[in-house]
Amino acid sequence: MDPARPAASRLGVWRGRVVGLDEEIDGLRARRTADLDGATVLPGFVDAHSHLAWTGMAAALVDLSECRTRDAVLDAVRRAAAAVPGDGWVDLAGYDQRPLGAHLTRDDLEAAAPGRRLYIRHTSGHACLVSDAVLATVTDDELAAGGPGVVRDATGRPTGLLEEGAMAIARARRLPYSLDEIVTAVETAGRECLSQGITMVAEAGIVTDLAGSSPVELAAYQVAREQGRLPVRVQAMVPAAMLRPSGAAPGDGIARAIDLGLRTGLGDDMLSIGALKLWLDGGMMARTAALTEPYVTPDGSDGGLGQLAFGDDELAALILDAHRAGWQLAIHAIGDAAIDQAVAVVTAAQAAHPRPGARHRVEHCGLVRPEQLPQLAQAGLTAVVQPTFLHAFGDDYSAIMGPKRSGWMYRGRSFLDHGIPLAGSSDRPVADGAPLRAVQFMVERTSAGGAPVGPDEAVTVDEALAAYTTGSAYACRVDDVAGSLSAGKLADLVVLGADPRSVEPSQIAAIPVVATVLGGEVVHGAI
Repeated sequence: MDPARPAASRLGVWRGRVVGLDEEIDGLRARRTADLDGATVLPGFVDAHSHLAWTGMAAALVDLSECRTRDAVLDAVRRAAAAVPGDGWVDLAGYDQRPLGAHLTRDDLEAAAPGRRLYIRHTSGHACLVSDAVLATVTDDELAAGGPGVVRDATGRPTGLLEEGAMAIARARRLPYSLDEIVTAVETAGRECLSQGITMVAEAGIVTDLAGSSPVELAAYQVAREQGRLPVRVQAMVPAAMLRPSGAAPGDGIARAIDLGLRTGLGDDMLSIGALKLWLDGGMMARTAALTEPYVTPDGSDGGLGQLAFGDDELAALILDAHRAGWQLAIHAIGDAAIDQAVAVVTAAQAAHPRPGARHRVEHCGLVRPEQLPQLAQAGLTAVVQPTFLHAFGDDYSAIMGPKRSGWMYRGRSFLDHGIPLAGSSDRPVADGAPLRAVQFMVERTSAGGAPVGPDEAVTVDEALAAYTTGSAYACRVDDVAGSLSAGKLADLVVLGADPRSVEPSQIAAIPVVATVLGGEVVHGAI
């Protein structure tokens, strides 16, 4: 993936770094030589947006993702409650209302597990369902503060569904998880990443907001590293909610900060602080991504416009402070209305305090109108996409967007043609995290149901691979050491059983990962 050297047949590694390729290593002695017998070697994949702790914890919970009826979900809830002794919390994951036709309610949960504290996470991560026993501890003031995220029935009574920021009501009662629980979860998810050829992950939100697990969550990653239980390189995003007035000298330009003035770039090749994460809207799955035109519903009724998390002025002030203080920004914006906000505030911040190398990012960039493409390019924003969303959910997303907008979702070709840096990622555990699955979709643009989803946005295999190597390394500001193979860079490699360019596109996802190498050490498989 190095433009200066598109391919090579030999690669030398010393002390975790690439020494050179082909003639560059002529005459050098090697302690060990591995003949891969025609296998294909690529730079280790970089997942630019993932959730390790959430993935690992979800793996240990009762999973509702295969439950396709209300009865099946409630039966799983009943069995999960029976397995937890006393009045302990009953946690479930993978809840999805779409195959059920409508959301379950607190009354449904009470019938299945009377008196139990239930915390059921929506598969999108943008909503949760809680039981009577949880809501009984919530004050009217807290419910009022939750705003539209506290879903209510026709009488005004909370249904038990909490969306977006209102999830904090439940999370405040369920969290924190212990450091040991988080370390175990990170290790579990990290091993899964290695099996898919991923050597670096950007952990897209720790500590608080939608994805956090503990107020001291970064400590869990440090413990994991100290104990030899951090399988992959991790760049942790810090939520913008942690910023507070810094008290720094005005000339420093750091009006708001997290403690000690920590910001993007602190750390080393194994564990570092990445971008500052902001959530501007919700998700398509939960119907909370912010749109300029309503969601399409089966009966033709107004499906709403989703939710914006910030007013324009509040967001502009926050972005300006963070930008001026030196943060890279990772701005969650799925709907086109949220992307409008992101472009506007980043453009204003750059005009006030130019930082050409900031590399601010739009996480997801899910629905982009044609006229927004040159705006994103002009603002210097990187699109960090999750192609597997459309493989897994493309039929549903196409239906709720309608024919005019379905081709605008999670673009590929249009980003590249407009000069917008394109980075690949998974958002695991929301969807399959395997990069090769995503590469296949980017080339085919076909959903799991076999329907085309924005076929004009298809890219080549080389371009799709670049999104998960050079593109994602650029988005994470590590392209000086990762994403391609050249002298001096990290010896992070994935060994594939076939060249993705030499097989039919429909077979790319099935290519075996023979081995994954991190810093010159084989950490998955064997060579």
